[in-house]
Amino acid sequence: MTPAAQHAGLSLERWRGYDFDQQVLMIANEMNRASTMLERGAPDLVRSGYERVLALTDLSVAVAQTRARRRELLRWRDVAASLYVSSTLSSAAHREAFKALLQLTPASARQIPFLLASN
Repeated sequence: MTPAAQHAGLSLERWRGYDFDQQVLMIANEMNRASTMLERGAPDLVRSGYERVLALTDLSVAVAQTRARRRELLRWRDVAASLYVSSTLSSAAHREAFKALLQLTPASARQIPFLLASN
């Protein structure tokens, strides 16, 4: 997958310069944007968000330093890809995927109460 337009200039070398916490948080930022679009009922924008999520995840997979990290990212990518190709958008499935992403690192897990607070 090629990077979405917003990330078209983002090279592997530049992405490699971010630590894993930062990479996950940037992916989470795109998931958060998709959350907003879900709430607004904008399916095309949600899917565009998922395209960006997948593009950034692909970059993280490409620069993963260990097999274990690559494996976990690929598992999570499968979840994100299933959201992208689903014929119906599900807030519950999105929320579960978002939480799973945030649990990948301690720094991103600390954001769960703020990004996924119960309404």
